[in-house]
Amino acid sequence: MADETEIDEEVEERIEQPASEEAEHEARLTPAQAVEKMRIRVPERGNRKLRRVIERVNADKQLKGWWHVANVNAVARLEINDHSWVHIQIVTNIALKLLRQLTKHGVEPGIVRDFGLRQDDAEVVVTLAALMHCVGMSIHRHGHEDFSLFLAEPKLRELLDGLYDEPDRTVIVSEVLQAIISHRADGQPLTTDAGLIRVADALDMAKGRSRIPFEKGRVSMHSLSAAAIEDVTISDGEERPIRIEILMNNSSGIFQVDGLLKAKLRGSGLEPYVEVVAHIDTETERVLVPMYRLEI
Repeated sequence: MADETEIDEEVEERIEQPASEEAEHEARLTPAQAVEKMRIRVPERGNRKLRRVIERVNADKQLKGWWHVANVNAVARLEINDHSWVHIQIVTNIALKLLRQLTKHGVEPGIVRDFGLRQDDAEVVVTLAALMHCVGMSIHRHGHEDFSLFLAEPKLRELLDGLYDEPDRTVIVSEVLQAIISHRADGQPLTTDAGLIRVADALDMAKGRSRIPFEKGRVSMHSLSAAAIEDVTISDGEERPIRIEILMNNSSGIFQVDGLLKAKLRGSGLEPYVEVVAHIDTETERVLVPMYRLEI
């Protein structure tokens, strides 16, 4: 992910690798081995509550255990894209970056506007929602957003204990849960804070992060388009607060942009604030498959 967000060098190196090899390797580790490798890092920028939350997350083996099972279900059993802790790390950093881009340009987070809380609290909400948006994958892919809710609710109260008194703690928990359930395809985010999770989840597409089906030999528009994405950059827009630039090595990547990303942006509440530009290097365009045979 090429943006101003600071990501640990070890994680950055892992992000640059194709998802399939490393994600499949981690899916074959024992739970204890897998959990030992996990460490979430975000640029805290002086947000003491966020720092404390991340410290607690990194010490929480139950939460990490959910991430491991989610990845085993996704990679080893369903053979779909990476749902490891690295996916969580990337989505969290993207979501936090998007939130800070919006507030930099004067867009007030919902939790600030509607409840009178602070920017720091909005960062806690978005971070926790990103960290827990797919823990329900540890139960099943189908309906995982709903499953995530009942796993996350008591865990959120545990992670926030001592950081927020009631009723503020309940407000934070409710906003996180709304963001989690709103990231599904037919979700209806009530705030831009929640909409960020939908979009951040869709933007974990760079450097072959979704290439597992393609490398398994399952050729489809989904697998081809995922393999075509080279890089994603978030910066200031020319006319809007956020500019998302997507670099593709093959024109099939348009499906990721016009099909999948567009679907997540529509209804997210971020439509007025985001511009998306996709580039294809036609001179060096890669041939991903020499021939495609229609299976009837």
